[in-house]
Amino acid sequence: MKKYILALITVSLFNITNAQETVVIPNSTDSRVITTGVPFLLIASDARAAGMGDIGVATSADANSQQWNPAKYSFSLAKSGIGVNYTPYLSRLVNDIFLGNFTYFNRLNERSAFAVSFKYFSLGEIEIVQDEFSEALIEQPNELTFDASYSLRLADQFSMAVALRYLRSDLRIQAVDANAAAASSIGVDIAGYYQSEEEAYDSFNGRWRAGFAIQNLGPKIKYDDGGRENFLPTTLRLGGGFDFIFDDYNKLAVTAEVTKLLVPTPPILGREFEYTDNNGNGKYDADVDDLGNVVDDRVIVEGKDNNVGFGKGIFQSFGDAPGGFSEELKEFTYSLGAEYTYQDSFAFRLGYFNESEEKGARKFFALGAGFKYTTINIDLSYLFSASKIQSPLENTLRFSLVFNFGDNEYDEY
Repeated sequence: MKKYILALITVSLFNITNAQETVVIPNSTDSRVITTGVPFLLIASDARAAGMGDIGVATSADANSQQWNPAKYSFSLAKSGIGVNYTPYLSRLVNDIFLGNFTYFNRLNERSAFAVSFKYFSLGEIEIVQDEFSEALIEQPNELTFDASYSLRLADQFSMAVALRYLRSDLRIQAVDANAAAASSIGVDIAGYYQSEEEAYDSFNGRWRAGFAIQNLGPKIKYDDGGRENFLPTTLRLGGGFDFIFDDYNKLAVTAEVTKLLVPTPPILGREFEYTDNNGNGKYDADVDDLGNVVDDRVIVEGKDNNVGFGKGIFQSFGDAPGGFSEELKEFTYSLGAEYTYQDSFAFRLGYFNESEEKGARKFFALGAGFKYTTINIDLSYLFSASKIQSPLENTLRFSLVFNFGDNEYDEY
């Protein structure tokens, strides 16, 4: 008798299980490239860093260290300085989109320094014409940041810095939406820098350098009331390098750097369809809602929900890639750069930047040169794309001017 009851229960469960079937079909077209708000913050604005493949977290200190690692200011040889940078953007298509940057730093004493910086990204003029009878309206969307940093040397060879940044993104078109308003947020940078004493080797002297920076820690930015909030481009930078000091006139600095966006990876999404045997004939019909539409919900097939707060998103970004550890590694970019200087008056630079094909496919070589006359440095850089996807900075010449005051006042090495 017990056997019959057990069999009856088994058959009943089988029928209940098959009375409704759920099928999830992944969307193969979903992209897992990580996107953020205010992405212009990831563009190298100064020509020195751009000429070495967008490297700056562990290079020697200069006036433009604010973007890469403000902790380097505590090791600046100059008492103070000003950096002015100009980068044309999409120059092969238009001539009014550009990135401009102004930086000022000052060493307060032998152990500390502060800096302020202003960055402006202009998207040019947009002409809006409603019809042939209306006068054209001109809009000028733009984005900008203002930041301030303080660095302190904690030991003879190591310093740390903190920076506070205000971000404003005005991309909404007033002519289309009268209630349009600019989006804003704040971000914090935490950075550290190590620079060793000059050491003697067999045929040259040398100096080690290392640095790290966690940039743009802050709440999400929201462009409109009904839209989704966007993560800031929170970035981890790690780098190291070595200076080959051959003599008083010739020096070669080599540097390597890796970066990672501390932003959650988009999951693989799918569409969920529910099929029910409504009349018990063994044929399953797709469920429909009151409007007669097939149930079509976007569900997570692989990965984790990336609609989280910025704090949780930072920790989640290290282990949420749908492809596992191998995909996490693809989210790191790396750069290699070299800078040769002669008499501290002329510099020649080379660099290479690499990003995975699945995560943006940015790959390029860079060339740069620098000239110094008294207290003025002039830097230029040029980019050669090595990817099938053309860079918006392809064939773009970037300019930087640096004015140093009190040069070699802190010549400690």
